[in-house]
Amino acid sequence: MRTNVFSLVICLLAGTTLYAQPNINYDESKVPDYVLPELLVTSKGETIRSVSEWEKIRRPELLELFTSQMYGRTPDDSGITVRYELVTENPRALGGKATSKQVKFIFSNGTKELEALLLLLIPNGRTGKVPVFVGYNFKGNHSTLNDTTILYSRNFALVKEPGHPDWERGCQTNRWSYDDIIGRGYAVATMCYHDIFPDKPGLKDYSVVSLFKGYGDRPEAPDEWQAIGAWAWGSSRIVDYLATEPRIDTDKIAIMGHSRQGKAALWAGALDPRFKVVISNNSGEGGAALSRREYGESIERVSSIKPAWFCPAFNRYRGKEQERPFDQHQLIALMAPRAIYVASAVEDRWADPKGEYLGAYHATPVYRLYGLTGLESDQMPGLHEPIMNDIGYHIRKGKHDVTRYDWLRFMDFADKRFGKP
Repeated sequence: MRTNVFSLVICLLAGTTLYAQPNINYDESKVPDYVLPELLVTSKGETIRSVSEWEKIRRPELLELFTSQMYGRTPDDSGITVRYELVTENPRALGGKATSKQVKFIFSNGTKELEALLLLLIPNGRTGKVPVFVGYNFKGNHSTLNDTTILYSRNFALVKEPGHPDWERGCQTNRWSYDDIIGRGYAVATMCYHDIFPDKPGLKDYSVVSLFKGYGDRPEAPDEWQAIGAWAWGSSRIVDYLATEPRIDTDKIAIMGHSRQGKAALWAGALDPRFKVVISNNSGEGGAALSRREYGESIERVSSIKPAWFCPAFNRYRGKEQERPFDQHQLIALMAPRAIYVASAVEDRWADPKGEYLGAYHATPVYRLYGLTGLESDQMPGLHEPIMNDIGYHIRKGKHDVTRYDWLRFMDFADKRFGKP
């Protein structure tokens, strides 16, 4: 009975719908012996020894594996236009510390339009261009701070739970340390992930996926993109907009994602080199954690979530983690030579903190090709002992969440890459 109760708690902490949880492992002694797929050996068995060979041969091979068998193939978006409308601008946000802008994104394929709302906060206490954190929120822009001027997005009415306090204004201020971020000299650009792909069954017609050519006209292909692919695409569209903002330094863009958005942030980072710092927080299975450890959330579990996060081809690895020809250390390596930071929480066993650390550790050989420093030991650091190399990591006390401690470490890591604002 204890195991079942603990599984329930873990699922609730992860913010995901509860499914039957047979044979979920939380016992380190039951982690199987495993052999990771080679990182620096090509599909033809040739060893990669240089940056040039990595970039021309092995990286494209791995990117294709993740595209065709896990996250899905991003369609040609040449038929999709995006226009921006400045809805509000407040030069006295956060008690005068920041200028806030609310920008409506209007996505169109010529016959159908969808909207998304971006909240951008720019520090007033800095001159010139500033670095920026990009990240999705879960409950709407209005949930990230107590400010009655922050608008509700159109999709909010579709996904909110009536009368539930978790959807009220300011309900997730604890996850957005705006005072610290703005005080350090960073801008923040956030959007509700439901605006790009509503994470609720039956709402795919309200996602950006529905704008693309061929949507709904044929059976899904094995490599059909789903929610994570759409969220990654949307993150890049935020970067497109930031390039129009004169105060934003587009050479200093960091993406931060938590939980399922940690998975999406990694995929966005793999696809879009404009993200110079990639941060994965509590991303677990399908994110930074090694599947082969078979600890916590499984491929069977994560690939059964509806609406689907992964492409249909990923389903073939349910219960077959050891047969999968790739693993998450190879995804993390796709960020090189850009900086990547993985964060865990000690109580978040569902996300497998050790697996997240080892995913980052086993990406280190690619960083060495570039003369960079990854994680030098296969032994995890202690609580609140962050590693700030070109691959960074921390594990903190507490549960599945984003905390002020996390944000302070994310900024410390970004400071080392960008220079202090």
